[in-house]
Amino acid sequence: MVVFSNEVTPLTTYRDPYGCQKLPADAHEINNLSDGPVTLYGDPFCMTPSMTVQPGHGSHVSPGSGSFSAE
Repeated sequence: MVVFSNEVTPLTTYRDPYGCQKLPADAHEINNLSDGPVTLYGDPFCMTPSMTVQPGHGSHVSPGSGSFSAE
């Protein structure tokens, strides 16, 4: 999974993510390059699911306190 924050920050790459991962505070967009779905959350503890991003797809995320989980 790759996270884009802004034009002056390098991409954040998660290789083989597993379990709950907090997104960078300035995250703007995610791209699911894994083999399975990734669930996005609106909180840093993976408690409030908001949507699932299928492999090969991406999504905008709200900056702040989001997280994601992958299996």
